[in-house]
Order: sequence, then structure tokens, then C-alpha cells
Amino acid sequence: MTSDDERKVHVMPYIKPDRRLVFDAHLAECATRIENEGELNYCIYKLSCMLIERIGESYQKLAMCSSAMEHAKLEWYRKKLSPYEDKKIAENGDI
Repeated sequence: MTSDDERKVHVMPYIKPDRRLVFDAHLAECATRIENEGELNYCIYKLSCMLIERIGESYQKLAMCSSAMEHAKLEWYRKKLSPYEDKKIAENGDI
């Protein structure tokens, strides 16, 4: 049997500016301490584990974490990496 939360229709996970403020100071503090890829990976993994500990484990909730990580990766590529590549192509020429 599924819970009421698991039956809800999923909506786009955009976060309103006032809600972002709840997280930004904590994330800024964390960012000042991360020194390498391994530590960043650990923080992302641990955050997901802590969330699951709080909300409970189910396939839907575990998949939510995986989906959030994948979509964050895609957003990172779209907003940060791709423009950087375009800038370098403009500076150095395409392959």
C-alpha cells in the first residue's frame, strides 16, 4: 500500500526565492569547507542519506534522491559547463 505522499502528482521542483533562503546559508558554510571532488561527493551522498533517515525509506523516496542528483547534474551542465565550453571554443576554436 502506498502513502498519501507517494500518490501525489509530481510537480516541477522549482524553489521560490524565500524558500531558497532557508538553505543558502547552510550551503555556503558547507561550500567553504569542501576541498575536493571526494568531499563534494560525500556531502551529496550524505545529504541524501540524512533525508531518507528523516522521511523514511521507500522505492519512491530513494528514486526521488537519484532523480534530484541526476537533474542537478543536468542543470549544472546546462548552466555552468556548457557555457564554459562555448567560451573556450570562442577563445581557442572548435575541434
